[in-house]
Amino acid sequence: MLVSGLLVLIYVFAFSEQKKAGKQLSVHELTRLLNSDAAILIDLRDSKEYAAGCITSAINIPSAKLDSRISELEKYRTQKIVLVDKIGQQAAPAGRKLRLAGYDVQRLRGGMGEWMHQSLPVVTP
Repeated sequence: MLVSGLLVLIYVFAFSEQKKAGKQLSVHELTRLLNSDAAILIDLRDSKEYAAGCITSAINIPSAKLDSRISELEKYRTQKIVLVDKIGQQAAPAGRKLRLAGYDVQRLRGGMGEWMHQSLPVVTP
């Protein structure tokens, strides 16, 4: 009984933390947002990965530099921001940070790995 209660608490905590990082979008949901100009896309991968191929219109702000470059996002404060990373792991901490700063943040589920798996287009900046 104690173990199951602990497992429930861990699940609730993990779910709560994920929610603080912003909703996760499928590649199809992201495509709809981008096609309607309803979101700004921030690519959190390092500049080398970004240069190898990115989603059209993505702005590269590597997660390691987010703190020092967060002021660049000020002009997008009233818009929806979608974060994309390599496989969906780095976007959660960045999402929490941006949500705490007052931004409307969502994340691409599975990151660029899922985008590529779905054979969606990439461009080289």
